[in-house]
Amino acid sequence: MMRTTDETLTKPLESLPARVRHWSGGMGLHGVMTVLSLAMILPFAWMVLTSLKTLAEAADPAWLPHTAQWGNYPEVFRVIPFLRFAANSLVVAGWVTLLQVFTSALAAYSFARLDWPGRDRVFFIYLGTMMLPGLVMLIPNYEIMVKLGLVDSYLGLVLPAAFSAFGTFLLRQFMLGIPRALDEAAEIDGASKWQIFWTVIMPLSRPGLVTLAIFTLMGNYHSFFWPLVMMRTVDKYTLPVGLLFFDSEHGQATHLLMAAVTMSVVPLIVLFVLLQRQFIRGIQIGAVKG
Repeated sequence: MMRTTDETLTKPLESLPARVRHWSGGMGLHGVMTVLSLAMILPFAWMVLTSLKTLAEAADPAWLPHTAQWGNYPEVFRVIPFLRFAANSLVVAGWVTLLQVFTSALAAYSFARLDWPGRDRVFFIYLGTMMLPGLVMLIPNYEIMVKLGLVDSYLGLVLPAAFSAFGTFLLRQFMLGIPRALDEAAEIDGASKWQIFWTVIMPLSRPGLVTLAIFTLMGNYHSFFWPLVMMRTVDKYTLPVGLLFFDSEHGQATHLLMAAVTMSVVPLIVLFVLLQRQFIRGIQIGAVKG
């Protein structure tokens, strides 16, 4: 009897019902994810709450304002040309996104669907450029823009970001998963390589295109160092540089700065909420096909 009892008490966890083990493991995972989520949410919550404080309260470590100062938000528009800065960021990020998605799709199509000598070697060399930090390329890109006379211009901001090794890699993984029989069927029907790319491959790569577009738009909307180096005219500042300008001119107005930063992230939050299903689907498909 004692032996049976001991065996029962020392029975390993694997002998528990699968539902119980799944529940206990899920609770631990959810606990970790909750802590990590709070670590991400708390700074954002502090930013929003600070934007609703008065100037005196902004220096107070207390989280909650005594009275929500919603007037801080319209005050931002009076102090700096916020809409101008936001429009500059959206225009630059929009053009970079369009060009980068298109050039990455063309390069990915060549690396994934076309056969030419040295294709794989060129691809791995191109992929190797991802190892270079962005700051390493800052001075060479700036020198090129100076020689082209594109300093303090929107075109100078867009051109260096129009090509992406990461985007090419991401879309290549999608295109490798598309059956080649579709290319062959289109060729039998008399379609050219360009027609196959535009009418067959591009529509089937839509999840990857959307995923890359979201990554690119978010990254360039908040780009800081390159616009800071390139731009001289205040009216041409993008939003991150404009916020730095605001901080230098009104460094004590922390409550207004937080209001401006809060408004700067709203467009991206709305965009992600609208496209999150396609974004997640694109990541999942890319992971499976990779």
